[in-house]
Amino acid sequence: MKFYPRSNSFFEDAFDDMFRSPFFTSSNDMCMKTDITEKDGNYLLDMELPGCRKEDIHLELNDGYLNISAARNSTQEEKDNKGNIIRQERYSGSFSRSFYVGENIKEEDIRASYDNGELKITFPKEVEKVPERKTIMIE
Repeated sequence: MKFYPRSNSFFEDAFDDMFRSPFFTSSNDMCMKTDITEKDGNYLLDMELPGCRKEDIHLELNDGYLNISAARNSTQEEKDNKGNIIRQERYSGSFSRSFYVGENIKEEDIRASYDNGELKITFPKEVEKVPERKTIMIE
């Protein structure tokens, strides 16, 4: 880490790069940064998931909670002009968030799309509960 200006050397750059690597990111950098807005009777969740593939993102509705989980894997490889590997780093991590959406929300009420590192989820603010008719059998 640099605390004062100096001439850059290979070792300084390597040391600084080490602390910018995914291994030294804070937990805030790994969380799903989310904006929640309300529009036309719907909630819109805008989540940042850079570096994630669509296949690695999972949404699940359970007991009124919308659970969103994602995994991210990356490999960095640097080679010299002869093709020899000078440095190779790997990172693997997963994270999740849960939002209470209400007991009346069903899977078919929720829409989700993922494009360019941004997950958009839309669901109605309120769903009218349809009274469930229960009949009692006479013995």
